[in-house]
Amino acid sequence: QLVESGGGLVQPGGSLRLSCATSGFPLEHYAIAWFRQVPGKEREGVSCIQRRDGNAYYATSVKGRFTISRDSVKKLMYLQMNSLKPEDTAVYYCAVEDPRILRRTCDPLEYDFWGQGTQVTVSS
Repeated sequence: QLVESGGGLVQPGGSLRLSCATSGFPLEHYAIAWFRQVPGKEREGVSCIQRRDGNAYYATSVKGRFTISRDSVKKLMYLQMNSLKPEDTAVYYCAVEDPRILRRTCDPLEYDFWGQGTQVTVSS
């Protein structure tokens, strides 16, 4: 089970930290990911850690502003979002997957375990 929290309304330039509480997964051994979706568009990969070396992938639009991380002891994963822009407005989803079955980078079609989503709105 995955449960997100931390979404909300923030002004442009502000920050939010999304959290995802996980249960039933050995988080230290799983790929972790954050995706987002706006109405009428496909779900897109925001940031993922899929490799044993822990290197993170970031979508070009968020690189340098967002940071993905995990606390395997607390079974939490995070997405720190800084310098938020109106175009970051979306429903954000956390996801996990066994890294052994992943063949593509940060592709939502490959992830089977999802949270319910949390709304992030960036507006003045």
